[in-house]
Amino acid sequence: MKKTLTFLLLAISCLANAQTKSSKKSPLLKEASAESAGMSKERLARIDSMCQQVVSSGKLPGVVALVARNGKIVYHKAFGMADNGSNRQLKKDDIFRIASQTKAITSTAVMMLWEQGKFRLDDPISKYIPEFKNPQVLKTFRYQDTSYTTTPATGEITIRQLLTHTSGIGYGEIDGDERFKMIYKKAGVTDLFTTENISIEESVKKLAKLPLHHNPGEKYTYSEGLDVLGYLIEIVSGEPFDVYLRKHLFEPLGMNDTWFYLPQDKASRLVSIQKAEGSKWTAYPTTFYDPQYPVKGAKRFFSGGAGLSSTAKDYATFLQMYLNEGELNGVRILSRTTIQSMMGNQTGSLYGGDNAYYGLAFGIVTEKGEASGGQGSAGTFSWGGYFNTQYFADPQEKIIGIILKQTQGPVDDPTSWMFRQLVEQAVDD
Repeated sequence: MKKTLTFLLLAISCLANAQTKSSKKSPLLKEASAESAGMSKERLARIDSMCQQVVSSGKLPGVVALVARNGKIVYHKAFGMADNGSNRQLKKDDIFRIASQTKAITSTAVMMLWEQGKFRLDDPISKYIPEFKNPQVLKTFRYQDTSYTTTPATGEITIRQLLTHTSGIGYGEIDGDERFKMIYKKAGVTDLFTTENISIEESVKKLAKLPLHHNPGEKYTYSEGLDVLGYLIEIVSGEPFDVYLRKHLFEPLGMNDTWFYLPQDKASRLVSIQKAEGSKWTAYPTTFYDPQYPVKGAKRFFSGGAGLSSTAKDYATFLQMYLNEGELNGVRILSRTTIQSMMGNQTGSLYGGDNAYYGLAFGIVTEKGEASGGQGSAGTFSWGGYFNTQYFADPQEKIIGIILKQTQGPVDDPTSWMFRQLVEQAVDD
């Protein structure tokens, strides 16, 4: 009897964590003609001209661009080099470090667990990670010795605030405030990506002891709150963060090229990070991170804010699930009602002014943003990544646009704004 009960409990547990079948069965993304999706082939060719020009003029070493509409890939091309030093041509299925594009994926995993009743969005994070109890706000700071004083925060940090960058947590190495760069570095907090032998648990618990920029909920401060949530996912799911994503998101969606650390048989497809040196593109050196982190090192740090690498098609698949209101290929990842909440204004006027607001996973265009031009329809959601990658999805037009580059340092790159404009102007229905 005891064995039977144990088996039933395990079965119920597995069922609770599994993704469900859906009465809908939207097809997987496949290539099709522009005309079949209401797009102009001639106007999409303007993207060719843009990409060819930036590569031939030396503004970028290489570009992969993808456009999908109505669930069909109508444009997917590669231009230039994956690595100039070895003269390796860029291919459209090459793998890019997507950095902060990881955030939307982590947010999705958080909401998948929220749908199972594991927590409430306004729960204090200290309920699950006690080290965050009684947060402090930075009051004074001495540059001479990095000592500081604090004052108690007016409230606890919530899960919602971690999702929306309003928790008051900063971002260490890339923080806009030099004081926090110094505080995080001295405390040994791991930002972004690393080859070092450290876990997200270890880094997050160090982070929990540090002062905040401001009181929780008071301002929008871009942060590594999604790394904290990666650890939360481990706690409430009982699975390592990378395993949870693979089992419950990547495999169900067929995102076989999205990894924190690439399997050996995929490593050769990783695009090099390059920087401009005069008229040449050269390999970016090791700075506060080793650029080869996706293929070497300890491979233990699963950064929920910036750690994944992926392809244009894999990320388009992820976005298509959102355009399908949470379903793809008969698999229900999120409910339509959950996505409605995620796309709502979660930050008031703290982010984006009149043209945009922040939801629970993306920056989102307002009606004024639509009227300003070049941003897509109201409701278009988007973000980008540290190594010069951008994406957007327009729910009204059922359009996805992804443009991937892999550069660091100063770059004269008009594609970051021009691409979205050229995609939207190609609508022809």
